[in-house]
Amino acid sequence: MIQTETPFKLYADPRSGNCFKVWLLLGLLELPFQWVSVDILKRESHTREFLAMNPQGMVPVLQLDSGAALAESNAILCYLAQRSLCLWPHEPLSQATVLQWLFFEQNNHEPYLAGVQFMTRYLGRSLDDPDIMERIKRGYRALSVMEQRLAKHAYLAGETLTIADIALYAYTHTAPDAGFDLGRFPGVRAWLARLEARPRWLTMAALAASHGSLLHWSQRVLHGV
Repeated sequence: MIQTETPFKLYADPRSGNCFKVWLLLGLLELPFQWVSVDILKRESHTREFLAMNPQGMVPVLQLDSGAALAESNAILCYLAQRSLCLWPHEPLSQATVLQWLFFEQNNHEPYLAGVQFMTRYLGRSLDDPDIMERIKRGYRALSVMEQRLAKHAYLAGETLTIADIALYAYTHTAPDAGFDLGRFPGVRAWLARLEARPRWLTMAALAASHGSLLHWSQRVLHGV
């Protein structure tokens, strides 16, 4: 566990799977932090104050105990895992394998599974929209890649849980909300079940169902109750 007197501040929107990843890891590591709500649909990530932390105007941002601000969800996962010496392998090839899956998530997974959900739920796009249909096709391709891996290994980077699993969990377990059929992927479903059976593991639905509960939970972690 990271020892810190000044809690982290997580600037995040509870509807974002990228924010959820960081929130989940902080909880799994039992790290004190303060949740700072940022409503991206109201463009609160484009205020002058927020852009001073992250000029890209994107969440999440983790303000460190040093005062520095770190953006990009998977970079934050790497920082927390390496600093805490948890969920990060020691051997160079294993480390590279974790990074391989983090890059896969951002380039070949998140744009399609998360993209379909965001466009249909918040932008009102139809599932028969050509762009949506192409994203669905590529999303299934990403799930197939995961299925091949998980048919042979308990976790994405091998036989041990790492931050690669946290990164891919976020938008995989919510894929049915975007219309993806996980029944076609028994290895993926078994992996999800393994993760959700672990102590302190929470789903995005459990966290995002109530913004108030998010704030309440972060205060419990902050004060150690």
